[in-house]
Amino acid sequence: MGKFSIFDQVKREGRSILTEFESKKILKQAGISVVETRLAKTPKEAVSLSQKMGFPVVLKIASPDVIHKSDSGGVKLSLSNVSEVRKAYDEILKKVKKQYPGAVIHGISVQKMLRPGTEVIVGTSKDPQFGPVIMFGLGGIFVELLKDVSFRVIPVERKDAQEMIQEIKGYPLLKGYRGKEPADISSLVNIILKLSRFIEENPQIKELELNPIFAYRNRAVAIDARIILEKD
Repeated sequence: MGKFSIFDQVKREGRSILTEFESKKILKQAGISVVETRLAKTPKEAVSLSQKMGFPVVLKIASPDVIHKSDSGGVKLSLSNVSEVRKAYDEILKKVKKQYPGAVIHGISVQKMLRPGTEVIVGTSKDPQFGPVIMFGLGGIFVELLKDVSFRVIPVERKDAQEMIQEIKGYPLLKGYRGKEPADISSLVNIILKLSRFIEENPQIKELELNPIFAYRNRAVAIDARIILEKD
């Protein structure tokens, strides 16, 4: 199963979908930049973690049975003090337990709320003909409506990653179109390369998505992540 014990644990539990917290933990081990995310089992822990990270923070349900966290009331954004964190923790658990009475809940993840950057998506999947492929595009409306994305077969080299970024129609936005903050292209290239290598080393992964990645002038950070394993 590779060097990541979380994969073994997920399989033992009869699951194929990792939680966001599990996905981020593995990706961080693989050297991919993800927003700082910790797991709280109690409101007191959530408060303590929030204070250590510094406000504002985001709270999210951590459950393998809740895939669409926002739709179930499992996400609270822009929490700016201790009382808001306590209240959000209780509200998330209450709403999720009401919608998913039998859900296994690992806890509540606490993550630093970063300022918005240019939204980018990087994902991988398995093509029936070509095998593992990697995708890059701008996030938000660009990927949802315009399908402005590029693909390559894994493995990719640095030149491939650079071309993937340059060939999308929205590339001028990454260069700082009309005064917008330019994105750190080299950081995006490195994410693509590390993800390609990660998929090569872990063929049990069926799908992987980093969405969104916030791209800034001097770095790029994955804000949300999802990993789906092949079913045995």
